[in-house]
Amino acid sequence: MNLKDLVVVSGLPGVQRVVSTRNNGMLVGNIDTGTVKFASVRKHQFSPLETISIYTDDDDSVELKVVFQNMLDQLADNPPPDLKAKSPELRAYFTKILPNHDQDQVHISDIKKTIRWFHFLNERGLLATEEGEEGDEEE
Repeated sequence: MNLKDLVVVSGLPGVQRVVSTRNNGMLVGNIDTGTVKFASVRKHQFSPLETISIYTDDDDSVELKVVFQNMLDQLADNPPPDLKAKSPELRAYFTKILPNHDQDQVHISDIKKTIRWFHFLNERGLLATEEGEEGDEEE
Protein backbone atom coordinates (compact mmCIF):
# COMPACT_ATOMS: atom_id res chain seq x y z
CA MET A 1 0.00 0.00 0.00
CA ASN A 2 1.61 3.21 -1.17
CA LEU A 3 0.26 6.42 0.34
CA LYS A 4 3.35 8.44 -0.57
CA ASP A 5 1.86 10.75 -3.21
CA LEU A 6 -1.58 11.11 -1.62
CA VAL A 7 -2.56 14.22 0.32
CA VAL A 8 -5.68 15.68 1.88
CA VAL A 9 -6.05 19.39 1.13
CA SER A 10 -8.36 21.58 3.18
CA GLY A 11 -11.09 23.06 1.02
CA LEU A 12 -10.83 20.34 -1.64
CA PRO A 13 -13.00 17.22 -1.56
CA GLY A 14 -11.52 13.75 -1.12
CA VAL A 15 -7.91 12.76 -1.42
CA GLN A 16 -5.63 14.39 -4.00
CA ARG A 17 -2.49 13.18 -5.75
CA VAL A 18 0.65 15.33 -5.43
CA VAL A 19 1.86 16.37 -8.87
CA SER A 20 4.56 18.82 -7.82
CA THR A 21 5.56 21.02 -4.91
CA ARG A 22 6.44 24.68 -5.01
CA ASN A 23 7.71 27.18 -2.44
CA ASN A 24 4.29 28.79 -2.16
CA GLY A 25 2.06 25.74 -2.55
CA MET A 26 1.47 22.46 -4.27
CA LEU A 27 0.13 21.23 -7.59
CA VAL A 28 -2.45 18.55 -6.81
CA GLY A 29 -4.31 16.31 -9.19
CA ASN A 30 -7.87 15.13 -8.80
CA ILE A 31 -7.75 11.32 -8.67
CA ASP A 32 -11.03 10.91 -10.57
CA THR A 33 -10.69 13.49 -13.34
CA GLY A 34 -6.93 14.00 -13.49
CA THR A 35 -7.32 17.77 -13.49
CA VAL A 36 -4.43 19.60 -11.86
CA LYS A 37 -4.95 22.57 -9.55
CA PHE A 38 -2.58 24.84 -7.67
CA ALA A 39 -3.23 24.94 -3.92
CA SER A 40 -1.57 27.86 -2.12
CA VAL A 41 -0.04 27.44 1.34
CA ARG A 42 -1.75 30.69 2.31
CA LYS A 43 -5.20 29.31 1.64
CA HIS A 44 -4.91 25.54 2.23
CA GLN A 45 -3.53 23.10 4.75
CA PHE A 46 -1.92 19.88 3.53
CA SER A 47 -1.96 16.48 5.25
CA PRO A 48 0.09 13.80 3.48
CA LEU A 49 -1.55 10.44 4.21
CA GLU A 50 1.80 8.74 4.78
CA THR A 51 2.51 11.04 7.75
CA ILE A 52 -0.82 10.50 9.53
CA SER A 53 -0.82 8.19 12.56
CA ILE A 54 -3.40 7.06 15.07
CA TYR A 55 -2.61 7.39 18.78
CA THR A 56 -2.48 4.19 20.85
CA ASP A 57 -2.73 3.47 24.58
CA ASP A 58 0.98 2.72 24.94
CA ASP A 59 2.04 6.35 24.18
CA ASP A 60 2.91 5.35 20.64
CA SER A 61 1.08 5.60 17.32
CA VAL A 62 0.19 3.40 14.37
CA GLU A 63 0.64 4.54 10.77
CA LEU A 64 -2.51 5.11 8.74
CA LYS A 65 -1.46 2.49 6.19
CA VAL A 66 -1.49 -0.16 8.96
CA VAL A 67 -5.01 0.91 9.94
CA PHE A 68 -6.10 0.76 6.28
CA GLN A 69 -4.56 -2.71 5.97
CA ASN A 70 -6.50 -3.85 9.06
CA MET A 71 -9.67 -2.44 7.52
CA LEU A 72 -8.98 -4.28 4.26
CA ASP A 73 -8.27 -7.54 6.10
CA GLN A 74 -11.55 -7.31 8.02
CA LEU A 75 -13.66 -5.90 5.18
CA ALA A 76 -15.67 -9.09 4.57
CA ASP A 77 -16.33 -9.94 8.24
CA ASN A 78 -16.41 -6.42 9.68
CA PRO A 79 -17.44 -3.81 7.08
CA PRO A 80 -17.14 -0.14 8.05
CA PRO A 81 -20.36 1.40 9.39
CA ASP A 82 -22.14 4.25 7.65
CA LEU A 83 -20.62 7.65 8.41
CA LYS A 84 -23.99 8.74 9.81
CA ALA A 85 -23.93 5.93 12.38
CA LYS A 86 -24.04 6.84 16.06
CA SER A 87 -20.80 7.41 17.96
CA PRO A 88 -20.87 4.12 19.95
CA GLU A 89 -21.18 2.11 16.73
CA LEU A 90 -18.28 3.96 15.11
CA ARG A 91 -16.15 3.53 18.25
CA ALA A 92 -16.98 -0.20 18.43
CA TYR A 93 -15.96 -0.68 14.81
CA PHE A 94 -12.68 1.18 15.30
CA THR A 95 -11.96 -0.84 18.44
CA LYS A 96 -12.19 -4.02 16.34
CA ILE A 97 -9.87 -2.49 13.73
CA LEU A 98 -7.33 -1.07 16.19
CA PRO A 99 -8.03 -2.42 19.69
CA ASN A 100 -5.35 -0.37 21.43
CA HIS A 101 -6.28 3.06 19.99
CA ASP A 102 -6.33 5.83 22.58
CA GLN A 103 -10.01 6.58 23.11
CA ASP A 104 -9.25 9.96 24.69
CA GLN A 105 -7.14 11.29 21.80
CA VAL A 106 -8.87 9.58 18.85
CA HIS A 107 -12.15 11.43 18.40
CA ILE A 108 -15.24 10.31 16.50
CA SER A 109 -14.41 12.90 13.82
CA ASP A 110 -11.02 11.19 13.34
CA ILE A 111 -12.74 7.82 12.96
CA LYS A 112 -15.13 9.28 10.38
CA LYS A 113 -12.23 10.79 8.41
CA THR A 114 -10.41 7.47 8.42
CA ILE A 115 -13.50 5.61 7.19
CA ARG A 116 -14.20 8.29 4.54
CA TRP A 117 -10.61 8.13 3.23
CA PHE A 118 -10.71 4.33 3.27
CA HIS A 119 -13.90 4.25 1.17
CA PHE A 120 -12.53 6.85 -1.23
CA LEU A 121 -9.27 5.00 -1.83
CA ASN A 122 -10.75 1.50 -1.81
CA GLU A 123 -13.43 2.38 -4.38
CA ARG A 124 -10.69 3.59 -6.71
CA GLY A 125 -8.47 0.54 -6.19
CA LEU A 126 -5.66 2.51 -4.54
CA LEU A 127 -5.40 0.25 -1.49
CA ALA A 128 -3.45 -2.66 -2.93
CA THR A 129 -2.11 -5.21 -0.49
CA GLU A 130 1.66 -5.22 -0.02
CA GLU A 131 2.12 -8.95 -0.59
CA GLY A 132 3.33 -9.55 -4.13
CA GLU A 133 1.33 -6.71 -5.69
CA GLU A 134 4.15 -4.25 -6.24
CA GLY A 135 3.36 -4.25 -9.96
CA ASP A 136 0.09 -2.42 -9.23
CA GLU A 137 1.97 0.56 -7.81
CA GLU A 138 3.60 1.48 -11.13
CA GLU A 139 0.71 3.74 -12.25
